[in-house]
Amino acid sequence: MPHLPAHSRFRQRVWLYIVGININLMRMASGCYSRRRNMYTLLINDMKKIFLILAIVISAVNVSAQTEVRFYNEASDTLRLTELLKLGSEQHFSTPEERIAFFGRQFLGTPYGAHTLEGDVEILTVNLDSIDCTTYVEVVMALAYTTGEKRSSWRDFTFNLRRIRYRNGEVDGYPSRLHYISDWAVNNIHRGNFHDATRDFPRFSEEVRTIDYMTANRDRYPALADSTNYERIRNIESGYRSHRFPYIKSADLYNKQVKAEFHNGDVVALVSNLKNLDIYHMGIVVKESPTAEPYLMHASSSNGKVEISSQPLADFMKRNRHLLGVRVFRLNE
Repeated sequence: MPHLPAHSRFRQRVWLYIVGININLMRMASGCYSRRRNMYTLLINDMKKIFLILAIVISAVNVSAQTEVRFYNEASDTLRLTELLKLGSEQHFSTPEERIAFFGRQFLGTPYGAHTLEGDVEILTVNLDSIDCTTYVEVVMALAYTTGEKRSSWRDFTFNLRRIRYRNGEVDGYPSRLHYISDWAVNNIHRGNFHDATRDFPRFSEEVRTIDYMTANRDRYPALADSTNYERIRNIESGYRSHRFPYIKSADLYNKQVKAEFHNGDVVALVSNLKNLDIYHMGIVVKESPTAEPYLMHASSSNGKVEISSQPLADFMKRNRHLLGVRVFRLNE
């Protein structure tokens, strides 16, 4: 990766300076006072150079991590992103949810693909050829956000994707990715990217849960074999002990007033029944009219593609017994 040579050059330069410093120290020990004073000055200058190199390299590595993008097919992905953003700019949206619904439909039929973000080095990854439920929602939200800013460059899209996917919008290793949706929600809501609309519904409940599924199932996450990653994730989980969040129970999705409150283009997170996991699945609500039944548009692992559920959202949730209900998120203007 582009930042690795910088690390190598840095280590080489530091090693050479350390050797030089050791030589200077030996000369100081054996020389007269005037020579020792001169060597001390040289030593101070050497240390200044080391700190200057260190600051430059750290800055370069950090900038590189925040600008690099790993495309699965750079030519086709950037072309498609440009076309999608151009298409979006030609529409007349009245709400952010309309933008979400529009871009969500552009991916119907896209093959489902798991673990597309994993790699030896954590870097912003874009793959439009295959997506899972979370990457589908993130890509659609980033497109909607970029269009809302009246921007049409794929670079603006990657900036917004990074700000949605990573803690504080910065890539800093595997743990900086917002793996838990509760963490994803807290961080993005704090930064004003979107808001939790669940409590706006006429019926909602509260769930309190301690979230530590990743470290409790360390063998399922190859990146957690690294002890530093493991400790950082465990530290994040410590902030979600007895975490409270609102959700709409599956049974309440049949309520007429609840159905009416859903917007076409709402982002929904489907709450898991596992005691230490918050969200099991994600998708986007689609409604043909304000009074119509809400359906779920999502990347389906069972059917292997992005699709709109054949059953209304309420029936979809009832059929999946491992799901307790939904949380609802909406982009901010």
